[in-house]
Amino acid sequence: MKRLAIILMCLAASLSVGAQEDEYQMELGGALGTDFYLGDANKTPFRHMSVMGGAVVRKIFNPRMVLKGNLAFGHLSGNTKGYYIPQDAESHSPEGGVPVSFGFKRNVVDLGAQFEFNFWGYSASRAYMGNSRITPYAVAGAGLTLVTGGGGGTKVALNCPVGVGVKYKVKPRVNVGAEWTFRFTTTDALDTSKEWRQLNMPYGIHSSGLKNKDCYSFLMFFITYDMLPKCKTCHNND
Repeated sequence: MKRLAIILMCLAASLSVGAQEDEYQMELGGALGTDFYLGDANKTPFRHMSVMGGAVVRKIFNPRMVLKGNLAFGHLSGNTKGYYIPQDAESHSPEGGVPVSFGFKRNVVDLGAQFEFNFWGYSASRAYMGNSRITPYAVAGAGLTLVTGGGGGTKVALNCPVGVGVKYKVKPRVNVGAEWTFRFTTTDALDTSKEWRQLNMPYGIHSSGLKNKDCYSFLMFFITYDMLPKCKTCHNND
């Protein structure tokens, strides 16, 4: 009888350890936060903030490396109050043109993929390997930006997201965190409208690449759930 009890206790302990060391291939969840635009009609971070939200999916390669995809929706706005924007930039007048003041409001859709590098091994198990339930991380990648509304038509551009974040495992399969990124775009027309198109090259200076282009920022809080347990026996995962 004692032997049977010892065997059952050992079996229960082994199952408990196995459950604690489960690792997962993916995370799926949502994000909510705020965004702001930086360009000719706003040069100060965290001014003209609006609400943003979206979906997040992560492919987990190991406790330090992750590939993330996102689909986010938000609003961009700004105005030229306090900035010198000429109405006739190419007039070649000594004053540089007649100053004008106006604003814009547009919708933005962001579809992208980013590589995340965790500074500490991120896992609820295997602390003996240096893993932690909390970690800061750096993120960079590429994506597409689509802006609509505000009388400026539809504009599609590439973007380059760069930022930092922190995430924490509340439970072995539940993650929460915060992330701050800048989306540097390949267009200077995020802030154009039907009435005011001169925010696209407002000083008559042509730009190339990412130089003199618009960007926007996401500051978001997310919650995700781990999915698709890894099969250690089948895939020989350590």
